[in-house]
Amino acid sequence: MQNFNFYQKSFFRNDWKSGISVFLVALPLCLGIALASGAPLFAGLISGIIGGIIIGTLSGSEISVSGPAAGLTIIVATAIKDLGSYQGFLVAVILAGIIQLGLSYLKAGKYSAYFPDSVIKGMLVAIGLVIILKQIPHALGDDQDYEGEFEFEQVADSQNTITELIRSFVDFNYGAVNITIACLVLMIVWDKLAKKKIGFFQAFPSSLAAVGLGILINEMYQYFRPEYYLGNSHIHMVSVPIFNSFTDITKTLLSPDFTFLTNAKIYTVAITLAVVASLESLLSLEAADSIDPQKRISSSDKELFAQGIGNILAGFLGGLPVTSVVVRTSANVYSGGKTRMSGIFHGVLLVASVLFIPSILNKIPLASLAAVLLMVGYKLAHPSIFKKVFKDGLDQFIPFIITILVIVFKDLLWGIFIGSAVGIIFVLKSNFRNIISFIREGNQVLIKFNKDVFFLNKPKLKEILLSLQEGDEVFIDGTKANFIDHDVFNVLLDFKKNAKNKGISVEFKNINRNSKQNINLIEEDTNNS
Repeated sequence: MQNFNFYQKSFFRNDWKSGISVFLVALPLCLGIALASGAPLFAGLISGIIGGIIIGTLSGSEISVSGPAAGLTIIVATAIKDLGSYQGFLVAVILAGIIQLGLSYLKAGKYSAYFPDSVIKGMLVAIGLVIILKQIPHALGDDQDYEGEFEFEQVADSQNTITELIRSFVDFNYGAVNITIACLVLMIVWDKLAKKKIGFFQAFPSSLAAVGLGILINEMYQYFRPEYYLGNSHIHMVSVPIFNSFTDITKTLLSPDFTFLTNAKIYTVAITLAVVASLESLLSLEAADSIDPQKRISSSDKELFAQGIGNILAGFLGGLPVTSVVVRTSANVYSGGKTRMSGIFHGVLLVASVLFIPSILNKIPLASLAAVLLMVGYKLAHPSIFKKVFKDGLDQFIPFIITILVIVFKDLLWGIFIGSAVGIIFVLKSNFRNIISFIREGNQVLIKFNKDVFFLNKPKLKEILLSLQEGDEVFIDGTKANFIDHDVFNVLLDFKKNAKNKGISVEFKNINRNSKQNINLIEEDTNNS
């Protein structure tokens, strides 16, 4: 009862407004991702509804929002083509969901914490930049590429992000440009007035006002400037399927074809979907926590469970695979969303859009939605973030920048992996520099292990030992090392055995691997030699 009252208050104070903003962002993305994946149009909406209502209820995060993911577009399109059946593909989606439940049971969600913070920040900024770069053509009226295709190489029209930008500036649409500019100005002014605590502007989301303005301007074009009117072309408009009755909707739902369980390809696709979808969800969860104003820590294992249930339902109802998605999540946070009620409400709005107002939604120009997404992208990639990470040092800034560049010019997963690899290199470099101290005063030499020593530190240790000279008195202190790697231990053992032959005296302090037997072994070997 206490939770119910908490969520009820949050919903009426903030979450209904952010739910509307997320809905306006999610609607074209659900449709566009379905088109780009080669799936039925309605499949994207089904997944958006499941991601909002079902996963939103079960999620390990209060602010994460799920739905069909742009990062899976190529995988889905390739799988449908290889299997030769969308209904066969649905079986793979169900199996992927079951695998995710298994990963949740095995507590695999904890591994998301191993990605460096600089890489997560880079991912958020990169997605913001990708949103801006991908929405500029829609803002200029070049709508040939699907909404939701975020990879650099565009499958839909064989262009890439840069050539698409050039084309859109060369051949722009005056009607769309006017709508975009008007909507952007309205949202900027609206948000400033809301910050001044003017009640009317605080009460309603600026994104809803912008979409309303876009519809109004486009309808006025029809009567006063027909050459600018965008409604004559479905390319420039939201295109929600229109159903005459509930029966029409149920007929549209596709069921999985379980005869494909005998097809070996199904299992390869299922494992691929499970791994990639889980990784994207966990990364999105880390990103959500990093931009959450309340700095809450989400349950990654609970999130995997929610994603597994969501994908099983999506498979049975004919939907696309779902993940937690950074674009919707960031739209939720920057619109003031506080709890899971905003994500759930956006799913309810998707249901209502299909059942009751598809004809009204089809009057929304994509240019007005592009303005909404441009605002989201700017907040994600705000210049202040670059300044802050740069002040943290090059070991943070370089992985941050590399993550951004690879995501923008390749895709999300490559950016995460390469950025993390670069981050690990900096960590190792830092550790190498600090693990072994070497101090010389005349012929008195101190070699000190400041922390645990691993085989990767062996080259540095060998370099130090080779620099020692005849007559040196060497003291090697391992007090601060709880663990000394086997390879390093053998190097020390061999060095002490041969030190007398080189005129070098050696004394060990707390040099052991796992027990006192190691110290005894050294002493015995030294005496025997």
